[in-house]
Amino acid sequence: MSVLRPAATMVVGFTLIVGLAVPAILTQLAGAVMPRQAGGSLVERDGRVVGSALIGQNFTGERYFHPRPSATSAPDPQDSSKAVDAPYNAAASAASQRGPTSQVLLDAVKERVAEAGPVPVPGDAITASGSGLDPDISPENAARQVARVARARGLPEERVRAIVAENTTAPALGFLGAPRVNVLGLNLALDTAR
Repeated sequence: MSVLRPAATMVVGFTLIVGLAVPAILTQLAGAVMPRQAGGSLVERDGRVVGSALIGQNFTGERYFHPRPSATSAPDPQDSSKAVDAPYNAAASAASQRGPTSQVLLDAVKERVAEAGPVPVPGDAITASGSGLDPDISPENAARQVARVARARGLPEERVRAIVAENTTAPALGFLGAPRVNVLGLNLALDTAR
């Protein structure tokens, strides 16, 4: 009994400190220092939220740049023991769990390579990310889509290339990460382009 009371006190104390106080302080600090990011990096158009800069969306039309493939899935409504594709489902963020010997994965990659055009094809044009929700593509992936988007929008390819360049983010501090293009931001910029 003499050991139980201090142990219980420590559990309750650490729960209050580590489980409540620290997260509350960090949440307040994040909101003060980085309010946009702490709020979900929401993107608005005409006063209406159209997405998040951190979560990919399933753009499929010829007029839009297409994101990296998504591997997210959801339970099959007909058979809950199975899953069906649910691209960019933020409630089910996860990789497909298909390995390099999976015939389903190999077939999907082959199909994407065939659709993407001449090789070499950027990896982010044919493979899904670990989260299945990547909001960005590589500048190389964007460059491969310029002709299609320009043709569908009736814009000169040079103008579309310039919009891609304006929406390309350099690596942090010039060397951390790789250049990237946020697909939602790029497509919204295209919608206002002349």
